[in-house]
Amino acid sequence: MQEKAQSQKQNYDVIIPTYKPDEKCKRLLDALEKQEVPPRKIILINTEEALFPKSLLEGRNPELYLLKHIKKEEFDHAYARNLGVSFSDAPFFLCMTEDAVPKDGSCTRELLEAFSWEEKIGAVYARQLTDEESSFDEVLSRSFNYGIEPKICGIEQLPKLGIKCFFQSNVCCMYKKDLFQSLGGFSEPSIFNEDMIYAARMQEAGGKTAYCPRAEVWHSHHFSAMDQFHRNFDLGVSHRDYREIFSKIPAEKEGMKYLKRSIEKLWQEKKALLILPFLYKTAFRFLGYQLGKRYHKLPKSWVFAFTVNPQYFRKKFSKEREKQ
Repeated sequence: MQEKAQSQKQNYDVIIPTYKPDEKCKRLLDALEKQEVPPRKIILINTEEALFPKSLLEGRNPELYLLKHIKKEEFDHAYARNLGVSFSDAPFFLCMTEDAVPKDGSCTRELLEAFSWEEKIGAVYARQLTDEESSFDEVLSRSFNYGIEPKICGIEQLPKLGIKCFFQSNVCCMYKKDLFQSLGGFSEPSIFNEDMIYAARMQEAGGKTAYCPRAEVWHSHHFSAMDQFHRNFDLGVSHRDYREIFSKIPAEKEGMKYLKRSIEKLWQEKKALLILPFLYKTAFRFLGYQLGKRYHKLPKSWVFAFTVNPQYFRKKFSKEREKQ
């Protein structure tokens, strides 16, 4: 196994967008350096140079890291990652977020090995685990989306799986670079959901997405109801802006399945007192999503109040004015 790991050593680079990276990002970098199959290069695409702590890279191997800064108005979930990929010359690249930390040293090896499951696999995503920082509703969401069984999804499963067919997450997802480049990378602009938009395009082109539960990362939040509202507003915006993909597979059906299973789980675990808070947060998620899908009908002041990514709309509305 050790010989195999060493032979794979130069197979991938890591792409991490950062913004005010903190202690969790430090733990992520520490964990990546200690992988059984370590990366060839770790590429950080940081938003706002003045907010990047120089201490994050102090004492680390300078040959392992590449740091590029962009301005906040330039940030876009697709653009930042595409920029990172442009600096990579490895056959695979791993997208991660700055707040996800591999559980152990086998994570990247498991992701790489999953590409051998089937030739058409173009992307492999990891299992996300919660910890003591996670809110109860996030624990429910993770258990719903990240099971213990591996799976491979192709476009032929769309009628059965619906929107779940295109599910993959750039919290921790490895990509086959030649296929990625042939498809033009992540679709720009993308306010959110660039990973699933790519998965849809990849599967329509004959590629497949794989889920590797043996590759595990800690990824936790404690979102309030309003946090969920804002995030799901941007999710709805992405579904509106890429309606050629998402209009064919409404997300509401999957949302109802999540609602039902979560309530059943709370009841079975004798946590019935959490059902009302769960419904309260879910209502904010639903409202945010529905408004996001209809953002083009809302006053612009509302759009800027609801979104987490105002720079996306500044660029979008500016281009619309230029066309008029």
